Amino acid sequence: MVDMLIKLVLLLVFFGVMVGIGLYCRRHATDVNGFVLGGRSVGPWLTAFAYGTSYFSAVVFVGYAGQFGWKYGLAATWAGLGNAFLGSLLAWVVLGRRTRIMTQHLDSATMPEFFGKRFNSRPLKLCASAIIFIFLIPYTASLYNGLSRLFGMAFDIDYSVCVLVMAALTAIYVIAGGYMATAINDFIQGIIMLIGIVAVILSVLNSQGGFLASLEKLAMVKGESSIPGVYASFFGPDPINLLGVVILTSLGTWGLPQMVQKFYAIKSENAISKGTIISTFFALVVAGGCYFLGGFGRLFSDQIDIAANGYDSVVPTMLSGLPTLLIAVVVILVLSASMSTLSSLVLTSSSTLTLDFIKGSLIKDMDEKRQVKWMRGLVVAFIAISVVLALIQYRSNVTFIAQLMGVSWGALAGAFLAPFLYGLYWKRATRASCWVSFIFSTIVMLANIFWRAAFPVLLQSPINAGAFCMLAGLVLVPVVSLFTKAPEQQLLEKIFSCYDRKVTVSVKESIGEDS
Repeated sequence: MVDMLIKLVLLLVFFGVMVGIGLYCRRHATDVNGFVLGGRSVGPWLTAFAYGTSYFSAVVFVGYAGQFGWKYGLAATWAGLGNAFLGSLLAWVVLGRRTRIMTQHLDSATMPEFFGKRFNSRPLKLCASAIIFIFLIPYTASLYNGLSRLFGMAFDIDYSVCVLVMAALTAIYVIAGGYMATAINDFIQGIIMLIGIVAVILSVLNSQGGFLASLEKLAMVKGESSIPGVYASFFGPDPINLLGVVILTSLGTWGLPQMVQKFYAIKSENAISKGTIISTFFALVVAGGCYFLGGFGRLFSDQIDIAANGYDSVVPTMLSGLPTLLIAVVVILVLSASMSTLSSLVLTSSSTLTLDFIKGSLIKDMDEKRQVKWMRGLVVAFIAISVVLALIQYRSNVTFIAQLMGVSWGALAGAFLAPFLYGLYWKRATRASCWVSFIFSTIVMLANIFWRAAFPVLLQSPINAGAFCMLAGLVLVPVVSLFTKAPEQQLLEKIFSCYDRKVTVSVKESIGEDS
């Protein structure tokens, strides 16, 4: 009874803070710029934590950490390191400043709007909006999956109730406070994630006799491999497929609209350098910690039946023996990870559909207030759809939704990464190359769902197929651009003029030099 009371009190405090922040931030969400981008005045700490918490959800903590930790052992930590240095550090360095400057110069609040204005094509904007709508909704639904097992372990509460409560609370603070409420809540949720993951790792390893004892036990596990000690080794039993995981989960963030949009809102160029360091540290602890923890999953193999319960059962089983207070922290940790990502996804989906599809196409004349109303209404709609899909999948064991979620990262990042990157840096990138990238990745990833057996063995995995699409886009865009009509020079000069900033300085004449 006391144990349950502790868990419920912590949950109520957590929910109360989230809703309170949403109501507090209402004044920042009165117009489109405020609701979607927080008035482009969000500091480095909030932006970095918003980026990190949108990056890592229950899918990573429960699903990916368990699955890849079981398959690759401690080598799965490479995925966490890739997330930190490729998905965070390099993404901020390469994309941060240029994204912030050009999107403000083009007055674009969403990724499709950027494509439309950068390549002077309204159909391109509408196509990008449709791709986001199709592939973000299943990804949104998947966020609830990791919660079911944890709540089953920690509470005697029906999964449906958990999903509905989480969805309702997320909707309240996103609708009330928009991006600013999301960013502040992400900061608080990020702190919980940092503390929680460190505490969990220490407790789990301690239950196995400490780090060295755990490592020694892991080295004795054979599993499906005949190589001794392979699960405690540097590269694990399958380095090629592990590389696909690293590429998809790290490079993928460069083309995901809910991630890149964080750069739109940051306060200034100076804030980007601070945000880079903070974001990298956050990813190193959270992602590195998650995959590192999952790498010890096979030490609990006597309690886990992968064939019956799947990889999602690995991490909950590892945590089931923890003290009550720590289990409560873990539940809040996973709730934090899921709610932060959910809020980011529904805000991205609603703003994209309103600004890039409905405005100007279905409704010709939309003032600021009407646009904000539409976005708030679509936040409710998207969350409701994700709840329905999550409950259908849970009750009926429909695998199609999970499969579509698995290809969503590959489809989105494969379609958008190369056109966005080259669009920021290279004047010669053409509209036609964008279309090729969009169509190629979308078709490949959809085909991977319906005709997976027809793919080469290496690409039958949605993860490897997604990584292939991203790398292929980086080749396709420049090649197609060089063989298609160049954009108008006058338009390009106008677009790229934002990077040419004149600086006036006072100069004192040196002794002995001519005037």
